[in-house]
Amino acid sequence: MPFPSRPIARLLHLRRLSTSPRDHLLVRFAALAKELSEQPQPPPLPSRPRSPHPYDYNRLMSAYAASGNRDGPGAGAERALYLLDEMRSLLGRRPDTACFTTAAAALSSASHPAAAIAVINAMAADGVAADAAACTVLVGVYACRLHCFDAAYEVVRWMAANGVAPDVVTYSTLISGLCSAGRVAEALGVLDLMLEEGCQPNAHTYTPIMHSYCVSGMIHEANALLETMITAGFAPSTATYNVLIEALCKAGAFKEVDVLLEESSAKGWTPDTITYSTYMDGLCKAGRVDKSFALVDKMLSDGLCPNEITLNILLDGICRRSTAWDAKCLLECSEEIGWHVNVVNYNTVMRRLCDERRWLAVIKLFVNMVKKGIAPNSWTFSILVHSLCKLGKLREALCLLGSEEFVADVVTYNTLIRHLSLSGKAYDAYLVLDEMIEKGITPNDITDSLVVDCLCREGKFWVALSYLNRSLEDGLSRSAVSSIVRGLIAGSKLHELHTLIGWILGQGFIVDVYMYQEIIIAFCKKGYCRGIEMYKVSHTLERMLRMR
Repeated sequence: MPFPSRPIARLLHLRRLSTSPRDHLLVRFAALAKELSEQPQPPPLPSRPRSPHPYDYNRLMSAYAASGNRDGPGAGAERALYLLDEMRSLLGRRPDTACFTTAAAALSSASHPAAAIAVINAMAADGVAADAAACTVLVGVYACRLHCFDAAYEVVRWMAANGVAPDVVTYSTLISGLCSAGRVAEALGVLDLMLEEGCQPNAHTYTPIMHSYCVSGMIHEANALLETMITAGFAPSTATYNVLIEALCKAGAFKEVDVLLEESSAKGWTPDTITYSTYMDGLCKAGRVDKSFALVDKMLSDGLCPNEITLNILLDGICRRSTAWDAKCLLECSEEIGWHVNVVNYNTVMRRLCDERRWLAVIKLFVNMVKKGIAPNSWTFSILVHSLCKLGKLREALCLLGSEEFVADVVTYNTLIRHLSLSGKAYDAYLVLDEMIEKGITPNDITDSLVVDCLCREGKFWVALSYLNRSLEDGLSRSAVSSIVRGLIAGSKLHELHTLIGWILGQGFIVDVYMYQEIIIAFCKKGYCRGIEMYKVSHTLERMLRMR
């Protein structure tokens, strides 16, 4: 609704008085503003609720897919799939090709290839035409996830027959899958087909082939491919050069890496943080830590900041060259030199200090980390528990386990169970196991092995067998079987050993050569392989082989 004409006329009159004195103009303008404010305001126009468009859903699905596994494995893909179902069932809207493609791509990235194929099939069942992007997702599922290349080729043939031209992304995806399966010659054939069809490759097309050459140690072929790309006018990306630099570092060809970096500007590519981190890692592993630190200045001059991976490589290099003590000192003065270290860097040095059996230094470094406001993670606490146990501070380790700030995982619990068992505190070890299960942390093979070993130390062989039987629900634990075999032989329980092997075979599991090797080693350590006792070893192995 427009304003009344009178105030507008007065406003125009004010504009005509622009040459009047300033004070007079301000007074007239204030009077006009007051008059306008007293006019009734037009009511807001009624708005109709808009039905969500597939475009809105696709944007939300893409956001969930991009969030990845932030809220758990495959959480983003599951939410994208839920939105797709919501469109089809609750709203009665037919999703478009982009929605189906986004959901299928998210499921494929979350390692759910069967679900991704089901989404593409649902798209066809709904009568939604597939485009090049949807077909490319299906090619990626078959080639990169399932390695079903016949099915991937069939999709490409269907595209050509139905007027959906495969693009550079389609061919690059197929080449990537072939290279990951070691079928490089076939990938080169797809590259030739691509060129015949007039589809121009890019850096993403060549990089998987370059990676395959480098992994196989074919540095000459990788260099030749790089020159072919440049000659044909296809500019290699920084990722392509990073693959080649990693291979050159593994081969110790650091002079060639220097040449590549010096020629980077002339060849139109820019080294990134990954480039320098890769080079530093190769230098540190070769014992050339000084040159690695010299590269930090080069990075900074290029406007690049070392990230946590870069710092971790340098800290690890210091530990390799000298001692973890030097790395510890570097961490403690990190703020003074402008390094932004995190928990991963501290964990690396603490782990190295453990290797040097400097348990007290680990504790002090942990305290220093907490004082800096860096939050520890489960790996930190596992290292800390291991160090406390090595110092004989089992009670302190148990108290740490009960603190609210403590973030424990199965590795942490296994560490504590092992040390409690070795210290003869079997009852405490069982309590820790019970607490671990109550907190929803699933025991792994190492846990089973530690519990069986603890029971065998107490001579509770039948209890150990019973525990092993319960743990077989998730498959045969070779480490747990090895523990009970050692315990039975150490306790001279050869009849029980024979019963155990028969029971394992009866469950459908295979007694492989590694288990026989474990049995022979245990016999030898017990002394059965000397003189007259040797017949017991031969007799047991013969019965086992006959039983098998």
